[in-house]
Amino acid sequence: MARLDERLAKSELRQGWIARADFTDACASLWLEGELVHVEDLVLHDAMMDVRAPTAELVRAHAVLRARRRIQMATSGWALKPSGLDVLRGRATIDDAPQSKLGIDEDWEEPDADDEWAKSLAAIDAVVARSEKLLSGERVEPRARSERPSLIYDLDWDEDARLAEWRQTVDATSALPPTLAAAIALDAWNHIEPLQAQPYLGRLLAAELLRARAKTRAFNVGLSIGLKATPQEKRWKRDPAIQIEVGLAALSAAAEAGLKEHDRLAMAQNVLSLRARGRRSSSSLPNLLALAIETPVVTASLIAARLGVTQRAATTLALELGLRETTGRKRYRAWSAA
Repeated sequence: MARLDERLAKSELRQGWIARADFTDACASLWLEGELVHVEDLVLHDAMMDVRAPTAELVRAHAVLRARRRIQMATSGWALKPSGLDVLRGRATIDDAPQSKLGIDEDWEEPDADDEWAKSLAAIDAVVARSEKLLSGERVEPRARSERPSLIYDLDWDEDARLAEWRQTVDATSALPPTLAAAIALDAWNHIEPLQAQPYLGRLLAAELLRARAKTRAFNVGLSIGLKATPQEKRWKRDPAIQIEVGLAALSAAAEAGLKEHDRLAMAQNVLSLRARGRRSSSSLPNLLALAIETPVVTASLIAARLGVTQRAATTLALELGLRETTGRKRYRAWSAA
């Protein structure tokens, strides 16, 4: 892991490697929960260029992707603080939300359609206000548990108390090596289960713990990628010692996968850059090469949108650059640099 961190800190491929790791780790996180999401679909959904209606699994994978990016963009240790956890959890209240400007017709004795519209628009205003407060970094009060639908959530599930217990466990590992502390934090999260709807957050926070304790400075570990490479029978065992062993093995596997991915990207860049060398200054091949490095897969529509060319020209550029085709289809084609 230290070798990967040192290599990425000095590599010009760092941003592309991080972008690819975000997509891969988000798909691996859903895989651990028993759902299959293709990286190609997630890339297109993130670019708002879906070829079909997004599934619930794809939306959840995109939530993992956005959470990884939010943690990566913040200062180290932010996600482990109460304010960071509140943002990642989406805690909010509608008490301060602006009320709808639509009034009730006092000439009617019974509620009419305008009254129903007023209630609906007031709820929309509340959601918008809640989102704006979260995005601006303001602290908001937690949503009352009674507001959650009992059909989906367990109303007796005290997330605040469980999170406090988990944070106490993390604080108790301050004298331990960072990798061991991350494995313990992951096992504690799986055991305590602080959040009902965001089980993936524990893996992201365990990886962030390494960055907060200066074990990794240039990247966040793709812990889900490492866990995917561990034996399934060990992941399901409840023995804490085995779970800590699995966590350590996952960290090692994630680091090894990261080194191999960096080597593949470096080799692909060297080969493809030779084909883009000597072109006209107005050529789009260098821009396409940069796009292919930072994105796991590219399609004609994605290339056209990013480079400002037609889809026919995008297909020609991909073939001219020599990107590896991943679909083998004529109508819907996708390419990858590595």
